[in-house]
Amino acid sequence: MTDTTDLNSLPFSAPLDMVDGMPRLVAGRCRDCGEYSFPIASSCPACGTVVEEVHLPTRGVLWTWTTQEFEPASPPYAPVAGTPFEPYAIGYVEFPNYLRVEGRLTEQDPDILRIGMDMELVAVPRGETLTYAFSPVLTGAG
Repeated sequence: MTDTTDLNSLPFSAPLDMVDGMPRLVAGRCRDCGEYSFPIASSCPACGTVVEEVHLPTRGVLWTWTTQEFEPASPPYAPVAGTPFEPYAIGYVEFPNYLRVEGRLTEQDPDILRIGMDMELVAVPRGETLTYAFSPVLTGAG
């Protein structure tokens, strides 16, 4: 996990926010149909109604994942300018009763990652800002 001094010294990139000392993803919830969207938009993708800001839970479940073995051509996963490409894992984390969110994973070892495992939202540095990633919740570690 990122050191808290890093969390305090770098600005957050959208759609990440700090709530009660913990990073939280900012999603949208439609006022009419109740659908959730991520990242938040000014109107509901399903019905066009105005959405309200909601913070997603800090833990979810790994729905699926894969590794990115070649350099992507464009954001959000292209390397920061001037840094070499390193392979990484990417996955969807399901937040029950909300939605699934795509994001980088802090772990890419196939012997550790399992579909259905608990994942936790973490803030990670990316260039001059902090963005989000998902980290396995390893029980019995330590």
